[in-house]
Amino acid sequence: MNDKIIVTIERVEKYISLTEEARKKATPIKLKPENSEKLSSMLRMCDDYFSDARYFMQKGDLVRAFGAINYAHAWIDAAVKIGFMDGQGDDNLFTLP
Repeated sequence: MNDKIIVTIERVEKYISLTEEARKKATPIKLKPENSEKLSSMLRMCDDYFSDARYFMQKGDLVRAFGAINYAHAWIDAAVKIGFMDGQGDDNLFTLP
């Protein structure tokens, strides 16, 4: 087993693609106004980290790009897990409730 995992452009692109797919697939559930505001904040964080990942990738900083895209995915995954969004039963993209 290789103890060292190399962050490559291909690896970052794979996770960008997965996160993009997750962002499109998850749909908001009808929520109380206060929870709608929380979901909006979570999705903003997802989108901001997604944007950061692309920025770092363009700069050649693959480690930060990989970190940022994983944070982006975590925000949308959390929204599905706590019931603010419907993950459409996709347990490959989300940690389902």
